[in-house]
Amino acid sequence: MNKPKVVVIFTGGTISMTVDPRIGAAIPSLSSQEILSLVTNIDKYAEIETVNFSKLPGPHIHPKMMMDLRRVVVDNLQREDISAVVITHGTDTLEETAFLLDLSIDSPKPIIIAGAMRNSSELGYDGPSNLAAAVCTAISPQSMGKGVLVVMNNEVNAASEVTKFNTLSLDTFKSLEFGPLGIVDNDEVIYHRDIVNRQQIYTEGIVAEVDLIKCAAGMDSRIIKFCVDSGAKGLVLEALGRGNVPPTMIEGIQYAIDKNVAVVITSRCPTGRVLDTYGYEGGGKHLRNMGIILGGDVPGQKLRIKLMLALSVSTDLQDIKNIMEFNQYRR
Repeated sequence: MNKPKVVVIFTGGTISMTVDPRIGAAIPSLSSQEILSLVTNIDKYAEIETVNFSKLPGPHIHPKMMMDLRRVVVDNLQREDISAVVITHGTDTLEETAFLLDLSIDSPKPIIIAGAMRNSSELGYDGPSNLAAAVCTAISPQSMGKGVLVVMNNEVNAASEVTKFNTLSLDTFKSLEFGPLGIVDNDEVIYHRDIVNRQQIYTEGIVAEVDLIKCAAGMDSRIIKFCVDSGAKGLVLEALGRGNVPPTMIEGIQYAIDKNVAVVITSRCPTGRVLDTYGYEGGGKHLRNMGIILGGDVPGQKLRIKLMLALSVSTDLQDIKNIMEFNQYRR
């Protein structure tokens, strides 16, 4: 029986790092073959083909590079001999890359992203086990049609739901609202639930000039105006609570909207969606009447990626609203 063929794309991250004794800190150094050599017996499950995309830490990955990675993924998915694609990635920006790929790639073949929280010089290096679990997930027929999945610590999470919530823990990637889709147990992926209402944005472009601003007590409009005047095409505000801002930010929001800059809000709270519940100045209802767009329960860093893709499709604010509020609001 022929084994499934999986392309593993290496981009760098902690999974590729060792501690350099000269500086006493971890840097990318392991080759793709060195990493794969640590994944015991993986060749019994799948035929592996490697692609060396980059050797960069997570913070060095930017949105335009994510689109370059997207093209490599799509090219490989279109090959008849390829069953799935696995990507290794630095965990700092892993969820953003995963979300971008999930929104912009339409393929039933599994796309799995994995990384590591400990480098290969540390005790308990988790890179090989995460990569093995990713391949086991990739070759499962049950993974077909689920979009991009993040596999870490033997948990399988949807790119649309997962976020990094801890700076250190091996189980740092969590779907805080709904829990994981499934687990990897005894080299087999077991799914407990499916993904509902997955969204796709059909584009091969991206508008990177989108800024993210976190709201806090007493903030004013200076940062908003600076972003707009510096060329921002879109703004994402991590608002307070249910989707509210200090009244001193209203002037800046109106300034942005008047200049046809899309302003989208989410909550700085880890879970829960924004809604136009409150009618006071700066409340969600007031913002909604001004023309602000509601971002649902998507965290700010991922909502920014979504807005970048949406702006590549249209500059019309009503079109942007329809994309950003997909399946979130009925009004």
